[in-house]
Amino acid sequence: MNKNHRQAYAVSALAGEDTSAVSWGTGRAVSRIPRVSGGGTNRAGQGAFGNMCRKGRMFAPTKVWRRWHIKISVGQKRYATCSALAATAVAPLVLARGHRISQIPEVPLVVADIDLQSIAKTKDAIALLNALGCESELKKVVDSRHIRAGKGKARNRRYVQAKGPLIIHNKTKGATLEQAFRNIPGVELANVSRLNFLKLAPGGHVGRFVIWTESAFKQLDSLFGTRARTSKQKKNFRPPRSVLTNCDISRIVNSHEVQSKLRNKRKTAKHRHHKNPLRNFKAMAKLNPAAVVLKREKHKEQLRLAKRSKEEVKRDKKLKIMREVTKKKRIPRTAFKKLLLSSEAAPARSAVEVGVLVGNK
Repeated sequence: MNKNHRQAYAVSALAGEDTSAVSWGTGRAVSRIPRVSGGGTNRAGQGAFGNMCRKGRMFAPTKVWRRWHIKISVGQKRYATCSALAATAVAPLVLARGHRISQIPEVPLVVADIDLQSIAKTKDAIALLNALGCESELKKVVDSRHIRAGKGKARNRRYVQAKGPLIIHNKTKGATLEQAFRNIPGVELANVSRLNFLKLAPGGHVGRFVIWTESAFKQLDSLFGTRARTSKQKKNFRPPRSVLTNCDISRIVNSHEVQSKLRNKRKTAKHRHHKNPLRNFKAMAKLNPAAVVLKREKHKEQLRLAKRSKEEVKRDKKLKIMREVTKKKRIPRTAFKKLLLSSEAAPARSAVEVGVLVGNK
């Protein structure tokens, strides 16, 4: 809906194709792109028409018959307008949109018609807004004005600013109300019989800060209807009925009335996860309680070895070598075979005898 005010744009239909060019075909060791005909100039023989060529057209040239606008049914637009109007009466939604409404007396804010009849000057309008508690809102709009980012600042829309309050009235065209409020930054006016959804929810974000006149607020029932009767101006239309009267879902679910009707929570079976005892020491301790003692002794031995002096390290190394030598001497068969294979003990042996001894090693 926000794009339905766009104007059509397109490049010229002849752009990039207003020259005489034809492809040379195959067999000339050049690409088959159309080339400018003729001779005697640098332009002759150059590629043309293609988007990759110099002075060629763009890829997929834009056309004015693009689908610029999208039709929206009347029921959808009315539904959206009713939803946006309902959101203007919810203070958290108005605050979430960034409006400063902490000083105003109530939401929705309705002003008596008698207070607006005497307003004809902008200074009187500003004094009324300040008296209603909108001073911080107006200051926020003024402080938010800045230069637009992008190319739009060169296209007659150089500055952007935040949205201020929207004043909804039912005055006629010749009333002085519009002249008094139209020059205040951020303040917009709308007639209650011609409400614009994009003003009620700019950018699709509901919760606009709205100031109602008393007569415009009373006219809503005849304009949109109520739950009991249809609208007088829109044929067979009633405002959409809200599904929930209380939007606090967590409070409803946790209430005693709902919780007393629910069954008890079922206990889910826990699947035991198998743990490898060779990697997980706790699992090993369950299977083998002696593993705890062995690990403790090993840890003590490591601490003892770490605290040794240099002399003790040399002594232990020497003892280790002696133990290995003693262990080898305890195997007489190995020593005897080495003696038989040595050249001193058996200088003359046949090849068969040597092979038998080697095989019995």
